[in-house]
Amino acid sequence: MKLDIRRLLCFTDYKEVEAGHRHEQPLRRVAAVAIVANPYAGRYVEDLSEAIAASVDVGAVLAKLAVEAMGSYKVESYGKGGVVGLGGELEHANAMLTTTFATPLREAVGGAEAWIPSFTKLAAPGCLIDVPLAHKDALYVRSHYDGVSVTLPPDAPAADEVALIVCLANRGRLNARVGGLNARDIGGKDGLR
Repeated sequence: MKLDIRRLLCFTDYKEVEAGHRHEQPLRRVAAVAIVANPYAGRYVEDLSEAIAASVDVGAVLAKLAVEAMGSYKVESYGKGGVVGLGGELEHANAMLTTTFATPLREAVGGAEAWIPSFTKLAAPGCLIDVPLAHKDALYVRSHYDGVSVTLPPDAPAADEVALIVCLANRGRLNARVGGLNARDIGGKDGLR
């Protein structure tokens, strides 16, 4: 099976000021989206392993697009998400967002130890999805608990499509100050600390 990419979208958010405080290092967040044909739309299929295997190609395309959109900014955090059109089921997006899909992303950002937070939903075209972010090497870095809100176009995903999303950021939240492990102190060996 090959997943048919019907459309690619990319969004960039660049922010320097929050609550009146200007930061020397801005926050750059990007979202790369692939609208793919859902090979399982309109029917129940027990074994989703073909879509899992095929998702590696979409993961590679999105990883490249997202890293390019980061420009000169080094990636520190990441997340993934999916929206299934109303002719499918939630499990279709989850099948397409497994480790198989994520491996090209980990490689594209120069390696990563932490699991990639994700969120999926079943929704009509034009929906909003909040994709969670966390530090790529250590989950317990609280400053990097963030997210990217992505509003899909009014015609996507169609009932027979799935929107697959990769989000990246170059730093933690602006003005983060709730404690926890500091990014400069991580060991990056177990994906937690």
